[in-house]
Amino acid sequence: MVRAWYMDNSTADQRLEHHQDPPKYISLRDLYKLTGIEYFKIEGLDSLKDNELLNKLKKDRNYSYEDELVCSKECLPNYEEKLKSFFQEHLHTDEEIRLVLDGSGYFDGRDKNDEWIRIEVTPGDLLILPKGIYHRFTLDTKNYIKAKRYFVGEPVWTPHNRPADDLPCRKEYVARMLEGF
Repeated sequence: MVRAWYMDNSTADQRLEHHQDPPKYISLRDLYKLTGIEYFKIEGLDSLKDNELLNKLKKDRNYSYEDELVCSKECLPNYEEKLKSFFQEHLHTDEEIRLVLDGSGYFDGRDKNDEWIRIEVTPGDLLILPKGIYHRFTLDTKNYIKAKRYFVGEPVWTPHNRPADDLPCRKEYVARMLEGF
């Protein structure tokens, strides 16, 4: 089961859990209310083409392109640099959709008060981060994740590092956040 919690402000290794003291967990419902981040559990990773929930999400959201990404010391050239770049706070002009196939890691998203919420992902976890949300990604101490990425049309991987408040997608996101997800 996916876990989400508010992070501490430590600058120690980004791959650690970074719980507040005491830990402050949040529910998936609250995660959505506070950030707009959606979570789905995808069962049967060995036969994704027949997965009803995944196929419905792909159809309803017009995901027409997908690929796989492996992040590990062995597979990623300039591993430490790449990990630091993934961890730099940024946003995208499209949704970010990730389905974890193997391994584990963390997605961090900002809440309405600009505080970090850490989301632990493991196999079968699918996250949809709304366009315009400030977020970041890191591996955990196991240093390995394999994930599927989904896109509407041709993939757009461009990160817009903070501050990017003038982008239309950020303005739309803030308006949605103020109205309530």
